[in-house]
Amino acid sequence: MKPSPIKPFRPKWRGTMTERERFRRQMHHQPVDRCFNMEFGYWDDNFKLWPMFRDHGITNNNDADVFLNFDRTGTVYGRWMHPVFPPEEIRRTATTRILRNGDGLIAEVPLDGHDTIPHYLEATVKTPDDWAKVKAERFDRKHPDRKVDVAAILAEHPNDRDYPLGVWSGSMIGKVRDMLTVEGLAYSVFDYPEMVEDIVETSCVLVEDFLDQVLPHVKFDYAAGWEDICYKSGPLVSVNFFRDIVVPRYQRIRNKLRAHGVDIWWIDCDGDVRPLIPHFLAGGVNTMFPWEVNGSGHPGESLDKWGPELRIMGGVDKMVLGRNRQEIRQWLESLAPYVAKGGFIPFCDHRCPPNVNPDDYLYYLDLKEKLFGLKG
Repeated sequence: MKPSPIKPFRPKWRGTMTERERFRRQMHHQPVDRCFNMEFGYWDDNFKLWPMFRDHGITNNNDADVFLNFDRTGTVYGRWMHPVFPPEEIRRTATTRILRNGDGLIAEVPLDGHDTIPHYLEATVKTPDDWAKVKAERFDRKHPDRKVDVAAILAEHPNDRDYPLGVWSGSMIGKVRDMLTVEGLAYSVFDYPEMVEDIVETSCVLVEDFLDQVLPHVKFDYAAGWEDICYKSGPLVSVNFFRDIVVPRYQRIRNKLRAHGVDIWWIDCDGDVRPLIPHFLAGGVNTMFPWEVNGSGHPGESLDKWGPELRIMGGVDKMVLGRNRQEIRQWLESLAPYVAKGGFIPFCDHRCPPNVNPDDYLYYLDLKEKLFGLKG
């Protein structure tokens, strides 16, 4: 890796292990020198509003990780839809832009470009005929771009590296929701169940093809995927659908991962994930990320319930970070017993929002090191 031109803003946490050794041991409940130090990132607005970012030319989360001197991770990604839909602006109103995004969704976003969740208006895939056309055009397993350049991966991430590297496990249902919209998925599960299952199966096969190319050659430390199939009050699909349609595909992926020594698998899923935990675990997904407290509650409650089978990454309440230092301290102190047990890496439970005072955020980082850093 080429040296970064970014000068770190903070000293690195002291340690006696490599980042790779620390991550692997912590996630397997083994003794470590200190907690693995990472954060999930920041809203785009933070890079414009927080002086420490704005005044040092930090404009994205990758640069922020270097700037704040966090422990390094990496992930090797595969492809889902390819080629994606060409993004285009369809029209404008007085306050918004109407766009078609790479998933084929027509979305309304603010004209001023401020960071927010888009308002989706319409999906390109609505019927089995739509899916058949998109599948043929954009989900071809034999597309030459799906051939992985393993040599390039090893050149960038050699097997003797000192940081943990993950392999992408894709998305079995979250990207399906992205393509159909939440409402479209809800209707399609009942109106076109065979179509929905075929999209899930296609997603799984593409991941399997990717894993077959990389797992024999690259020594990965974890697998990483994305779903975002829950909201504050629970799953966006029925638990039975998730159990019967999604979990069997997870199990196929799990078998490939375990055959190559990859036994830590995290899925990024917001909202209240608790109703799905037994099914994630049954599928081989043993780590939840980023554990949104406002939906899933204090991470300690579920770690106590499920024991060492469940790991969590995240779980620092972003609402607390936006309040005051006393509450920040109280929250971090409540996490300390779970950090000590292992299988839990604490960081903000989503992208840190711009309402958090940047000085309070630095206090949080300092306190995290004091509580969970190298002792002595």
